[in-house]
Amino acid sequence: MQFQVPQFTDVEDKIFGPLTLKQFIYVAGGAGVGFLLWRYLPTLIAIPLAVAIVGFAAALAFVKVNKKPLIVTLEAAFMYFVHKKLYLWNSNYTNTKKRTQTETSLPQSQQDIPSVSENKLKSLAWSLDINERIRLDHEKETL
Repeated sequence: MQFQVPQFTDVEDKIFGPLTLKQFIYVAGGAGVGFLLWRYLPTLIAIPLAVAIVGFAAALAFVKVNKKPLIVTLEAAFMYFVHKKLYLWNSNYTNTKKRTQTETSLPQSQQDIPSVSENKLKSLAWSLDINERIRLDHEKETL
């Protein structure tokens, strides 16, 4: 039996002509606020405010940044400015810089080989053996 799989699920439906519901709400809200400003404020003050608000509403409705609506970008910017930030200080910066310069001076074949001491190999093998035995014992107990 074959079933149809919905395609383009991330595309919103066009409800009001060429506009989606969100776009219509942004445009209608901006136009409504612009009209109220024009109606109740002096013309010299109302026109610049109305143009700014209608322009912002149109930007919210139609502008996309990195294929995401402008409102998502504005929300991310607001959260960035409001929340606390964690700054980390790397005290080994000079040592790291010197180390990277010496590593780049080595031939490519020596850079790719990780250095592992014998003690590290023994401890790794021992921990793998122990963990394997613990897992096997645990499986036997559950049976």
